[in-house]
Amino acid sequence: MIPESFIQELLNRVDIVEVIDKAVPLKKAGANYSACCPFHNEKSPSFTVSPTKQFYHCFGCGAHGSAISFLMEYNGLSFIEAIHDLAKNIGMIVPQEQRDPSQPAPPSKAVMLSLQETLQQAAAYYKAELKKSPRAIEYLKARGLSGQIAARFQIGYAPAGWQNLQTVFPQYEAEALETAGLVVQNEQGRRYDRFRDRIMFPIYNQKGEVIGFGGRVINPEDTPKYYNSPETPLFQKGHELYGLFMARRAIRDAGRVLVVEGYMDVVALAQYGIDYAVAALGTATTPFHVAKLMRQTDEIVFSFDGDKAGRTAAWRAVMNALPAIKDGLKLRFLFLPQEHDPDSFVREFGKAAFEAEMNKAMPLSQYIIQHLSEQNPLASQEDKVQFLNDAEPILKQIQAPRYATLLRKKVAELAGLGEGEMQRMLKLPNPAKVQQKAVRQRARTTLSIYVRLALMLLMQPQWATPDLLANVTGEGEEENMLRVLVKAAISQPQSRPVVLLQMITPYISEVLRNQLHRELSLLDESLDFALEFEATRTQLADMAHNKRDKTMLNQLTEKPFSALSDAEREALRQLTSKR
Repeated sequence: MIPESFIQELLNRVDIVEVIDKAVPLKKAGANYSACCPFHNEKSPSFTVSPTKQFYHCFGCGAHGSAISFLMEYNGLSFIEAIHDLAKNIGMIVPQEQRDPSQPAPPSKAVMLSLQETLQQAAAYYKAELKKSPRAIEYLKARGLSGQIAARFQIGYAPAGWQNLQTVFPQYEAEALETAGLVVQNEQGRRYDRFRDRIMFPIYNQKGEVIGFGGRVINPEDTPKYYNSPETPLFQKGHELYGLFMARRAIRDAGRVLVVEGYMDVVALAQYGIDYAVAALGTATTPFHVAKLMRQTDEIVFSFDGDKAGRTAAWRAVMNALPAIKDGLKLRFLFLPQEHDPDSFVREFGKAAFEAEMNKAMPLSQYIIQHLSEQNPLASQEDKVQFLNDAEPILKQIQAPRYATLLRKKVAELAGLGEGEMQRMLKLPNPAKVQQKAVRQRARTTLSIYVRLALMLLMQPQWATPDLLANVTGEGEEENMLRVLVKAAISQPQSRPVVLLQMITPYISEVLRNQLHRELSLLDESLDFALEFEATRTQLADMAHNKRDKTMLNQLTEKPFSALSDAEREALRQLTSKR
């Protein structure tokens, strides 16, 4: 692994404006630079780059990060590749890992292997095993896959047998193997490999790191057909999409993303030049998936088999996606002939025919109306009542004002009602007012003292002191964030904001990280925060002092007065008089 200290030094020395300007021409806008966001379609610039803070932030789609994350998002580089690219441009040499990765770790260090390192070693093993298995290679060839595509997706093979991974991990009992989902332990305590005799598809996160695997059977009689890694600290199925890391650049170029059902669909489509496909990981499409894809493009096409199971999966995707829909998003549904899935269709008819089908995909609103009226002739009053009952939960979930208004209009028309009449009947909220209320609530929301202090310390890390650290007494997420930040600032008082953000990122949630990025982007760096910082620090000290007084008062009042010492009685008198 690359030492964290090197990454921090790299971010302190690189100029993010120079890095981004090579890919996206920037224009000076006050103290910052701006451009139309390269990660979503927009007509007016909402993408800003700060030379002082050394990070970018888009107020449209929320994309943000450092020079490293920009190269990963824009150029599709892995985390390691991005670091090497930046280091090369400024003449730094990336330190190499001391341990030979081809050699197993010493037994004394096996327990300390990180989950990511463990998964990476397993991926290398599966990839090497594929080359040794004529049967697995023949299977992939029969599916029309070339060696280049197999290498691009790092496809591997888990051989038959119960404990093959023991050749890679001599400490087969290591907890990391089970936590990473590579090894299973049965009720008798026997451990064995989770994946056996399967084609292996590594699953990557946005940094290009292996976080899990999908395994597909070779023998059609084996079940289940697809088998995924379990939920782990690194891998949550409802948040990840197979192939997204490799597809990001193609998605931007095509202006759309295709969501399919299986790994083989993604890989087969890539074989035929359709590189912008991704797949859900053995679960229905979730709002997290939709939100993640919306950051890449404004058009999402779902492809499902035309049979009953495919239709069921499509409707489940609709219901899960509804809360994430925003005005301007094009959500469409492609249903292939019943005898085909994307893999078989593109192999039989080719890229042009598949994309022609995709261009005829059904818009979300049309699909919703079709689904609701499919088994309903709308011929009687009872039919229309049932139609409204089925439509009500859908209409209530859509928060996008324009989209909701147009869909409601169509539903009302089919039910033979006026819009206002239907809205009163179903008691639907006004989407425009809901949005305005949310905006007003956000405007009224004040930042907590911990976030305020964090923002000022990110700009002026030299203000961090041990006294400040001692006054952070709570155990909530924001308090822990501030505690970590103060320690980081004390250790590196000359660091840029982006470096300190990098240092605290592993300790905070995505929600808090996004909040810090957004608020820091809004912060006017030309202002003098000295007086505000002193006032806020004093407020924090008073809070800590009051908390200590309250704790001591509770401890003293729990004892009988006669059992108190003279010093304790005096302390109790003083605390009582204060209160």
